[in-house]
Amino acid sequence: MLLHEFRPGRLLVGLTALALTALYAGDLAGAWTPPWYAVVPVLCGGLGAAALATWVAYRIRRRSARSRSSESTEAPASSSGSQAIR
Repeated sequence: MLLHEFRPGRLLVGLTALALTALYAGDLAGAWTPPWYAVVPVLCGGLGAAALATWVAYRIRRRSARSRSSESTEAPASSSGSQAIR
């Protein structure tokens, strides 16, 4: 049983943050010297992929919720027509 639903967009944002951290940590340690503008494509690409993954997951959840709601075609609990409060 899952405690919460899976959010792929948040996972991709976290991985993007870890990639940027590794990029700067490698530069700080002197392992490599990336160009100053290297953060822009990594950040934009990661956030764009996260947005796309979030949109796809939203569409899948919406479609599955719509199909579940159309399955209940049985009669309502009270079909007498009188809904007056007594």
